Amino acid sequence: MTPALTPLELTHFTATSCVGRGLDALRAALRERRSGLARCGFERAELDTWIGEVAHVDAHPLRADLHDFACRNNRLAQLALDEDGFAHAVEAARARHGAARVGVFIGTSTGGMLETEQAYRRRDPQSGALPGDFRYAQAHNPYSAAAFVRRYFDLQGPALVVSSACSSGAKVFGSAQRMLETGLIDAAVVGGVDSLCLTTLYGFNSLELLSSEPCKPFDLHRSGISIGEAAGFALLQRAGAPAERAPDAILLVGIGESSDAHHMSSPHPQGLGAQQAIRAALASAGLAPHQIDYINLHGTATPSNDSAESLAVNALFDGTPCSSTKGATGHTLGAAGALEAVITALCLRDQWLPGGVNTTQPDPALGVNYLLDSRRAPLRAALSNAFGFGGTNCSLLFARADALATFRTGAPS
Repeated sequence: MTPALTPLELTHFTATSCVGRGLDALRAALRERRSGLARCGFERAELDTWIGEVAHVDAHPLRADLHDFACRNNRLAQLALDEDGFAHAVEAARARHGAARVGVFIGTSTGGMLETEQAYRRRDPQSGALPGDFRYAQAHNPYSAAAFVRRYFDLQGPALVVSSACSSGAKVFGSAQRMLETGLIDAAVVGGVDSLCLTTLYGFNSLELLSSEPCKPFDLHRSGISIGEAAGFALLQRAGAPAERAPDAILLVGIGESSDAHHMSSPHPQGLGAQQAIRAALASAGLAPHQIDYINLHGTATPSNDSAESLAVNALFDGTPCSSTKGATGHTLGAAGALEAVITALCLRDQWLPGGVNTTQPDPALGVNYLLDSRRAPLRAALSNAFGFGGTNCSLLFARADALATFRTGAPS
């Protein structure tokens, strides 16, 4: 039996992606069903595809004392940390709990790989040696992202990076929850950051997964993914007693993780691993499928991934409204789980459903209640899915504090 999860509050959250910096830009793009995708013009990538590039990342240098961490990934992280009052919230948590009692848990897949690509172009022509100013530990190493955030806030608590492909930014919520549950920390900065690089673009191109048009999740004519970049963060703290919670407080109430290990780059065709993760999230929250009002789908827009996810969703839910927001932001890989957790939390707080961008004709064979238009709606609890290569699956369940009280007192739902 899955043990019940003690709710944690997302006291603050923020995200930056190709649709803009901060929650206001994100909210506006999703409500207007506006995509940030554009034809690929990144670096030296000569590919017929669309990407979600965050504007002017390299025009914003890192804080002077963090110069050793200079790379696109950390600059993107800094852009997000500076939005929506998030940095002030973390600083307040550090002052309240102490620097050693705030942990850092970051998901990424490529880290600062672009910095290494650029360094290889500058190798010594005679010896082949990398340039002397290249700093692998601070710039490329995946742990660089957590080390950077930790240093940015002068924190001394546990810090780690999860690199489990496209589930990375969701699985860090589980890592943080376990440390909070055991009493090792009192607050956690959780999130994901992934930035564009040639290895990612050409790697997915070699797998024949890139679309030559803006991606169309769950569409009858979907043809592949659009790679994006993003950074999303949340501050997790123990939720106060029910009477002390604001009605619109957003709580993390369920976490489900699984590993189906079906194939290195393809999901189980029946979506069994995804279904296991969703079931575990529901069980840890103590909620039933009919109590979930919205599902933010992983929705990559590849034929196999969308098909497998639809089978998992249909095995548990009956017509629950759902959509993928990757048509707006692109697939942000290691950051996707965090970005879409933020989107899910924002929808719960604002009480609205995001319509899928670019999708115009949902594939009837998938059989889900796919949203085409954004609209206001009463939301109590919502699910966010993130599934990665190798069958690493994670589903997160969020609920409003006022709704959770209703669920658990047995009042009509």
